[in-house]
Amino acid sequence: MAEERPRIEFPCDYPIKVIGEADKAAISQVLAIVRKHAPEVTPDQINTRASRNGNYQSIRITILATGEDQLRALHEELIALPGVRLVL
Repeated sequence: MAEERPRIEFPCDYPIKVIGEADKAAISQVLAIVRKHAPEVTPDQINTRASRNGNYQSIRITILATGEDQLRALHEELIALPGVRLVL
């Protein structure tokens, strides 16, 4: 039987998109969690966008992913934030 290869080869650039309620405090919380798991994130790797009516905000952050454990822990912390609706 052939050895199973990982779906993603680490380390790699990995985009994460967080959609939540439009709230400056929530954006700060998202960035704090991302920097906890990927401290090398710079401002040019962060992109925010408001929804048409301004009720929601999406934040796209590209991190240097080092492994599945890092991504799993990051996702769990982000989805647990109040006001976060979706983490992709």
